[in-house]
Amino acid sequence: MLRIGDLGVLLAGAVLVVALTLWAWSGGRGDTVVIRAAGQVVQTAALTHVQSFSVNGPLGTTQIEIEPGRARIAADPSPRQLCVKQGWLTLSGQAALCLPNQVSLEIRGHSPAYDTLGY
Repeated sequence: MLRIGDLGVLLAGAVLVVALTLWAWSGGRGDTVVIRAAGQVVQTAALTHVQSFSVNGPLGTTQIEIEPGRARIAADPSPRQLCVKQGWLTLSGQAALCLPNQVSLEIRGHSPAYDTLGY
């Protein structure tokens, strides 16, 4: 049999769990982008102004766009276009991988977000 005080404690505990989850899983805003081709770093750029890069891979050229605070893979010759469909990346720790073309884009910042590999 639950009383009013019991419900208050359960509600406070649920709010605390949700708040801690949001705090732990939300990384900070990214400030740099690291572009790799075939596992090697090709370019490191700041997310402060508009830039565009072309990176060559085994299948062709991957187009990367950078705007203030965000970056994305705009075009890629991979068959399923999964890295293009990821859209704009903004948070530290986010990455877009074009595996068939061996090109990747990673956002880095001061505080990376946790992922399943961190646990």
